[in-house]
Amino acid sequence: MISGTGNTNDYGQPKAWVITADMGLGHQRAAHPLAYMAEGGIITAGSPEFTDPGETRLWHSIRALYEFISRSRAIPIVGPPLFAIMNSMLRIPTFYPLRDLSTPAPNNHIVDYLIRRGLGKTLMARLSQEHLPIIATFYAPALIADHYQYKAPIYSVICDADLNRIWVATKPGASRIFYFAPCGRVMRRLREYGVPDERIFITGFPLPRENIGGPRMEILKTDLLARLRRLDPKGRFIAIFKPVVEQLLGPWKPLHSGSEPVTLTFAVGGAGAQVEIGQQLASSLKKTILDGSFRLILLAGVNRAVERDLAEYLTHIGLTPDRAPGVQVICEDSRPAYFDRFNQAMRITDILWTKPSELSFYSALGIPIVMAPTIGAQEDKNRKWLMDKSCALPQYNPNQAFEWLGDMLQDGILAEKALNGFIKNRKLGVYKIEEVFLTGSLRHQYDPLLR
Repeated sequence: MISGTGNTNDYGQPKAWVITADMGLGHQRAAHPLAYMAEGGIITAGSPEFTDPGETRLWHSIRALYEFISRSRAIPIVGPPLFAIMNSMLRIPTFYPLRDLSTPAPNNHIVDYLIRRGLGKTLMARLSQEHLPIIATFYAPALIADHYQYKAPIYSVICDADLNRIWVATKPGASRIFYFAPCGRVMRRLREYGVPDERIFITGFPLPRENIGGPRMEILKTDLLARLRRLDPKGRFIAIFKPVVEQLLGPWKPLHSGSEPVTLTFAVGGAGAQVEIGQQLASSLKKTILDGSFRLILLAGVNRAVERDLAEYLTHIGLTPDRAPGVQVICEDSRPAYFDRFNQAMRITDILWTKPSELSFYSALGIPIVMAPTIGAQEDKNRKWLMDKSCALPQYNPNQAFEWLGDMLQDGILAEKALNGFIKNRKLGVYKIEEVFLTGSLRHQYDPLLR
């Protein structure tokens, strides 16, 4: 086991180089809750501040290709083959039987080649001026630091419930990278890829502190109690689970005035995928939005074009701000500002409708997830993980959401899935990462009450 780093700022908080990448929102979302630890702010690999112009162009090209292929399935004829090629490169093996998968994949050799050609060289020159620990939420910066034999600890934050071989060095036994695993499945996969146990910490995904409270989860428990009341209007869930709820969350109190609106939040993909689902939801829920029994939040990320498309559609179907104050489209020009608003929205969200991206881990906040169709191999694995945990359900016809969501509310099904997510999934990722960072170990790595 490693020893604590002892790196803290003037206020006693840990400090590190926190590095992410502009490859969709997932890697940056994982870094945002760690901003309080980030010396000089969160670093985006490939940004002009830390990269020479030639390398910046390379990063931008990789990102543009990623975003194009992520949306390519909708392109007639050429789209599906392009997407299939990318997906095959990111393929994740079947989980069972457990076996030795430490042999490097073609992706590993590609990344090694790019590093030898100078990928990340200017970033490392900058970071080496002060050898702080590195916390990377994208695989490349960790692998680059490992290649250059960076003198301080290197931590890699895994952002999905399973991972491609590319996250682990070509020679895992010789690597110095430590891994923060969001779940036990990732720990077992890392073992298959050849990472020794002493370099794996099961921490959970770094969920926002403002949605949790402190290690005792004061904010999370208060929000979840209120959410369960809204998700169980007939009391069918609480009639069975009241003793469990009160033991975990505190005294159960019924709604003061009969009922409160249920808030459904739909997240458009970081590359602007699946906008049409949000439009279908708005149409299906229009009547309930207008009568105040449902609220709808549409998350457009940092994509103003998506925000415009959603706003125009809402106007087209008569859900204008004056008629439908229960509809909100959230979009910001910067990712930090968007993540802050997203975190605020999660506190009042009762149902999160999203493709099973890194947002799968937000089920730990006690938010039931409706899973939109997956995009990519890692989301297929996240979908399976959510189903195994019984905290999500597949997307049924969005045009009929008013009917089937209504039935599930009446039966208490969504309330049960909310509690499943809270009980079964790790919630204290930020605090566990800080604990490892400062002490080099986890005191309660397997404690189910402190996950």
